[in-house]
Amino acid sequence: MSASDSEILSIVPQLAATHAAAPALRRLTDAQKAALLHRLAEVLLAHTAVIQAENQKDLERMPQSDPKWDRLLLTEKRIENLAQSVRDVAQLADPTNQILLERTLPNGLHLKKIAVPMGVVGVIYESRPNVTIDVTALCLRSGNAVVLRGGSDAWHTNQYLVGLVHQVLEEHQVPVEVITLLPTDRELMKELLTATRYVDIIIPRGSEQLIQFVRQHSLVPTIETGAGVVHTYVQEEADLEKACDIVINARVSRPSVCNSLDGLLVDQGIASAFLPMLCQDFEKWNVEIYADPAAYYVLEKTGYPQLYHAQEEDFGKEWLDYKITIKVVPGLDEALEHIRTYSSRHSEAIVSENPDVCRRFLEEVDAAAVYANASTRFTDGAEFGLGAEIGISTQKLHARGPFALEKLVTEKWIIEGTGQVRW
Repeated sequence: MSASDSEILSIVPQLAATHAAAPALRRLTDAQKAALLHRLAEVLLAHTAVIQAENQKDLERMPQSDPKWDRLLLTEKRIENLAQSVRDVAQLADPTNQILLERTLPNGLHLKKIAVPMGVVGVIYESRPNVTIDVTALCLRSGNAVVLRGGSDAWHTNQYLVGLVHQVLEEHQVPVEVITLLPTDRELMKELLTATRYVDIIIPRGSEQLIQFVRQHSLVPTIETGAGVVHTYVQEEADLEKACDIVINARVSRPSVCNSLDGLLVDQGIASAFLPMLCQDFEKWNVEIYADPAAYYVLEKTGYPQLYHAQEEDFGKEWLDYKITIKVVPGLDEALEHIRTYSSRHSEAIVSENPDVCRRFLEEVDAAAVYANASTRFTDGAEFGLGAEIGISTQKLHARGPFALEKLVTEKWIIEGTGQVRW
């Protein structure tokens, strides 16, 4: 199968097969699911060289200057981290079969509300082949079957990784259809989005364009993840050295991920002192600065080489690159208003030594993760102790923030009687 196999006229048979295979996962014990994941971690490490070779096929089709190149890259270290992430998920408590409520009614009916798997989870994502393994691990641990629709950019890597997963499933006598990699043809994706009979939930992870497409076309319930327009506000009472470290880290440590910094807000009282402090590190990383007039005035005097006048549309961009917008604000109220206007409600941060100001920021900012005096780069399921994640949910129903193992369940009522009837 190629990345866009025009001979495949419909994915409905694949979806039906995954739906039919899903009960096999629900029959696995906690110990069996954990053992399966530990074995998958071993297999990933044992096949590191081949994974990298397949990954190289994908990398060769993308210029290294593309911001998505880093997302696509699987180094030996990243594969090691991926295997460790699978082990971490294996060690988490099984979220299914937990009794959420139990009572006996006056008529003798015994009620239990328990956590059960979603069923079949559909995940649509772009460029990042690590998502293939993260999602697989989380779904297997929670007893969910999964259909994966990765991007054509990562086709060779994804196909090989799913092949390794199938190898482990066969070893454990689990139908391989519980994990299905779909072709990348865009027309076929519409079948996934309307497959209400076979798929229980759709999770898009990627660009705003992808998320909007899924939102507009999906008949299957959807949880949005991925897009992050992230801000850090450096308030006038900030420790400037601390603020500099936080801002630099949030922008350059991994610029292509959704929790990286896009927009910097700086109080006007400290702008002339603080902004020049960023220049040496920003210049080292070739960061392009898009500044409002006040920030531009300060930075121009430093001779910063990649300084541009910000346009209105720049303030709402998720850069995913070595680029940043900088705006000088009169104070907290203006910073909060700017964030309300441009935030995607992913991650927002304040740097300040004033606890009252921090408290107000943390209470008023409407985002999945809100920070005081720390880098937004920590918005991540593994960093939060949740194991791997499917993505960062920016909506408010069912899941918000890292969408991890604990959220891959729904509820079921179990009612046991002795012959009761109701007229």
